[in-house]
Amino acid sequence: MRAGYYVGNFEYEVKQIPERNPVDDEVKIKVAWCGLCGTDIHKFQGKNGASKVIPPIILGHECSGIVEAVGPDCKYFKVGDRVACDPSWGCGKCIWCQQGLPNFCLERHGVAKGFSEYVYPPEKNVYHISKSLDLETAAFTEPLSCAIHGMDIINIQSGSTVCIYGIGAIGSLMIQLVKLAGASKIIVVEKESEKRKLALDLGASLAIDDQQVLDICKKENIDYVIECIGLNVTMEQAIHIAGKRAKVLLFGLGDPDSTIRFNQFEAYTKELSIYTSYLNPLTSQRAINLLESGLINTKKIISARLSLEEMGNELKTLKYSKKGKVMVCLSGDH
Repeated sequence: MRAGYYVGNFEYEVKQIPERNPVDDEVKIKVAWCGLCGTDIHKFQGKNGASKVIPPIILGHECSGIVEAVGPDCKYFKVGDRVACDPSWGCGKCIWCQQGLPNFCLERHGVAKGFSEYVYPPEKNVYHISKSLDLETAAFTEPLSCAIHGMDIINIQSGSTVCIYGIGAIGSLMIQLVKLAGASKIIVVEKESEKRKLALDLGASLAIDDQQVLDICKKENIDYVIECIGLNVTMEQAIHIAGKRAKVLLFGLGDPDSTIRFNQFEAYTKELSIYTSYLNPLTSQRAINLLESGLINTKKIISARLSLEEMGNELKTLKYSKKGKVMVCLSGDH
């Protein structure tokens, strides 16, 4: 089978690797679609993703597909089932898993390397999807589940004013989740004019640049700020523009070798709460429920549908990633 590898030194290769039968409770899934995540780009650029990266590694983890075979111990899936994956495996036994926090599992690792024609996750990482949900949309299960976890952490109250930095794939999902949470005003900070139009289309009340938001925060209290870019300048400004008693969620993945600066006295006098969000503990089914409901629009977020081979150039140029979500077409099934 074909698989797309980051091989180190800013290089990507599609290799032929052996296909195999599933063992134990594994589910062999013929991958239909896989999203390109910001962490894949970080890995390609020589940085870590959610954990340390040692190439060569197969990229991708936001995948969906159709079950082709199951291991002898698999109970809940059969050939032909349409499924989505949670790529993050937890042992279920360590002190963190025992607290319902598998994202901190002492043995956590990825079990669905989606830039490949087949993946073999254990069945506890596999989720049924309805026939009404197309497989391309189902591939948004993992990023949406991560966004849901971030929303759980800050617990947005209805009637609040929320500011979101960045309208990439995650920011576009966050707008929709924030609207569903009942925010009365959603301000989006985005430098690209086309993305500002998308933000308004997805439900933002206002889409502005990073200079305009400085004027707004002087006039009104911003209750929540969600930073979805991961740059030092936007993370620092997100903390600065937050209002009194505001909650700030630094969701965007920053450079692991960089630090941000903020005025502690300013944060102190505003009683700010600053949060981060790590992975997607036990939120995959809720993500699928939302996708199946039709309340989340993913089609407007997609900027390109590319083959495994085309991903090499995309990882180097980010031509389409700068515009939205890039989807990798494996089987292309719907």
